[in-house]
Amino acid sequence: VPQVRPVVSQKHVLAAQQVCDAIYVDEKVKSYVLDLVFATRRPDEYRLGKLKGLIQYGASPRATICLVLAAKAYAFLQGRGFVTPEDVKSIGADVLRHRILVSYEAEAENVTSEDIIRTLFETVEVP
Repeated sequence: VPQVRPVVSQKHVLAAQQVCDAIYVDEKVKSYVLDLVFATRRPDEYRLGKLKGLIQYGASPRATICLVLAAKAYAFLQGRGFVTPEDVKSIGADVLRHRILVSYEAEAENVTSEDIIRTLFETVEVP
C-alpha cells in the first residue's frame, strides 16, 4: 500500500484562506452577482421572459454568497487581489448548476440548467 504524504501544510492552507478572505470585491461585481441570482427567480425583470416557464425554482440568496466566495478563490488562483465579472462567469456554472431546478416544460424541451446558466451569462448586463 503506497504511503500518502501531505503536499501542503495546514498552516499554508489557513494562510491561503486568509488571503482569499481579503480579496477585494467591488460593489459593481457584487451587484452583478445579485442580478444573476435574482434573474433566476424573476426572469421577466432581466429581459429573460423566455426562461420564465423553464425554471421551477431559481437560485436562493445563499447562491450569492457562494458565487462571491468562489470568485474570490478563482481570483486568488489567477494571482489577483480583486474579483472581476469574468471570474464570476468562470465559476458561475459550477456554483449555480445544482441551485436551479428546471421545470417539467424545460425537461420536455431538453433544456438543462446549463442552458439556463449560459443564457443568464449572455443576457444579464456585466458592469
